[in-house]
This record gives sequence, structure tokens and C-alpha cells, in this order.
Amino acid sequence: MSARKNLATRREIGGAAILGVDVDPQTRCAHYHSERDIIAIKFKCCGEWFSCHRCHAMLAGHTAQVWPKEKFDEQAVLCGNCGQQLTISEYLQSKSVCPHCQSQFNPGCTKHHHLYFEM
Repeated sequence: MSARKNLATRREIGGAAILGVDVDPQTRCAHYHSERDIIAIKFKCCGEWFSCHRCHAMLAGHTAQVWPKEKFDEQAVLCGNCGQQLTISEYLQSKSVCPHCQSQFNPGCTKHHHLYFEM
């Protein structure tokens, strides 16, 4: 097993297996770990859930693909607080608040939307 794979954490949250580096019970990872960093993303390229784009880059072994706009009805965002899976549209329209449990998401994540979703 490579050194990269040794860093990997697999954690069940809301029925999904979240992959990343040092994933905590609310999806935070070694890269993003503020109180509001509580989402995970299902990547279009592999269908696997990761804590963040950096965890995917380190662990997946392939280049990430973004979700095209016509797939924004797919459940591809997970709230690390309540475990609810959100569609991409729900997440993008959420104003950084989980529509199910009202937990605050990190508004800074909007800077990375282009890494996950066709904008």
C-alpha cells in the first residue's frame, strides 16, 4: 500500500462512506477543519464521497471531473451534521445553510464550486 493510501480515512456518515485524510465524524479533514467545514462531495468521476477536492487529489488516483449542469438533480453533497444528502441544486441554493438541520456551511466553499460543479 502506498504512503498516500496510508493517510486515508473511511468514515460512515449518513449512510455514505466518506474518504479523506483524517476525516472526523462531521466530514472535516486535514485540509478543511473549521467548525463550518461540514460537507462532503460525491465526485462525478468515480461516484465516491470525499471530504474535499484536495483529499480526492491525494487519494483517488485519477483526475476529478465536475458535475455538468444537467446533473444538478443528483444527490452529491452531504451535510456532515445531519447526514442528509442534498442535490447539487439544493446545495447551491442553500446560502451556506443545510436545508434540513439549519447547520451553517462554510461560505468560503463557494470559491471551490468550480472544482466540483459546472458553473
